[in-house]
Amino acid sequence: MVLFTWAISLYNRLVANRNRVKESWSGIDVSLKKRYDLVPNLVETVKGYARHEQDTLAKVTSYRTASVNATTPEQKAEAATGLTRALGSLFAVAENYPDLKANSTFLQLQTELANIENSLESARRYYNGTVRENNNLVESFPSNVIAGMFGFKTSPFFETEDNTHRETPKVTFS
Repeated sequence: MVLFTWAISLYNRLVANRNRVKESWSGIDVSLKKRYDLVPNLVETVKGYARHEQDTLAKVTSYRTASVNATTPEQKAEAATGLTRALGSLFAVAENYPDLKANSTFLQLQTELANIENSLESARRYYNGTVRENNNLVESFPSNVIAGMFGFKTSPFFETEDNTHRETPKVTFS
């Protein structure tokens, strides 16, 4: 009887963890959707000022489309990384256009994007925390026995493929 009660309790913990992972993923999805919805407005604003920067604008649009069409967490993470890089290039282009940098619509969109990025970062942390808890439970003994019997699986972490932030910065005093 004690073993049966323990197994039910463990099964319920596995279900609760799986549901937390799904719920936390929806938080990332909401932030990504807001980001995707903002990108066309940002691109249109920049287009008016930087007509010859079509390559950068095309990359932003392409990564946005890939992000919207991605279905798995791994695909979404890869597309989000590409979009982040492309948006960085877009803002670098904007630095060359003082009128654009002073445009109130552009500034508002830039602020809104920064807020969305902060929200997305929080959602990613929460998601990765719930994934860690779920994966620990699914992979640890003895819960892995119950998890295996009922088909519980580990979940992927939301990781970026861009490893440039891991490189040692070069500092020179010249």
